Amino acid sequence: MRKLENIIPYLLLLSALVSILTTAGILFTLLRETFGFFSEVSFVEFYTGTNWSPWSGEFGVLPLIGGTLLITVIATLVAVPLGLMSAIFLSEYASERVRKVIKPILEILAGIPTVVYGYFALTFITPILQAIIPGLSIFNALSGGIVVGVMIVPMVASLSEDAMNAVPNSLREGAYALGATRLEVAMKVVVPAALSGIIAAIVLAISRAIGETMIVTIAAGATPNLTMNPAESVQTMTAFIVQAATGDTTYGSIIYYSLYAVGITLFVFTMLMNLLSQYISRKFREEY
Repeated sequence: MRKLENIIPYLLLLSALVSILTTAGILFTLLRETFGFFSEVSFVEFYTGTNWSPWSGEFGVLPLIGGTLLITVIATLVAVPLGLMSAIFLSEYASERVRKVIKPILEILAGIPTVVYGYFALTFITPILQAIIPGLSIFNALSGGIVVGVMIVPMVASLSEDAMNAVPNSLREGAYALGATRLEVAMKVVVPAALSGIIAAIVLAISRAIGETMIVTIAAGATPNLTMNPAESVQTMTAFIVQAATGDTTYGSIIYYSLYAVGITLFVFTMLMNLLSQYISRKFREEY
């Protein structure tokens, strides 16, 4: 038993190092191939150019970044209100019996394959939007953004509800003793007290929306279009990676290397969002 006790810490350390080494390996691969890309394409041209047509030799990534941000903004506008209202209901209004039923059903949304979400957007949401917005293209950012927002609702709702449940009941009881209504307790006591966890949940959900692939590939189209009009077709960074990876891309070609240049850009976006989430959690954390 003593020998086993001495071995266990090393096994746990090895388990912890696996994720670190995996991340380091991914980053090394991205950087190595990205350097090959920037040896042929100007760094300034890549990040300031407004035309993205790699098969024609145009490598301005701004249309892909713009499409990614447009989808993310729409998804955030959908997910944050729905997720927060769901979290407030589950935390402050729902009985224990109702919570045990609704929360698992809500979290089922997180387990649905994203390709199913993509076809749901294309065959269900888009026709509804076309009936409301005449002339709307079958491939558009609005439909993709709405469904990405629906997909990340469980993340916002579940993490926010966990943050609200961590607020001590003594704060609620004190507010009720002063004559506050249930809505006032929820909005003026619980939400501010759980604000760091709620913001962290929103930031993580936004990071998830930035990296979404199949929904935007199917529903938003494959048109690198630098626009803020959600009714138009756009292409995101992840959608281009899918398009190029499944096409006739020759190994070692400039288009092949462009996959990694777009990938490292996406990696930086998601890493910054995760760092922001951690900073917010530390900065505004309330300890009771």
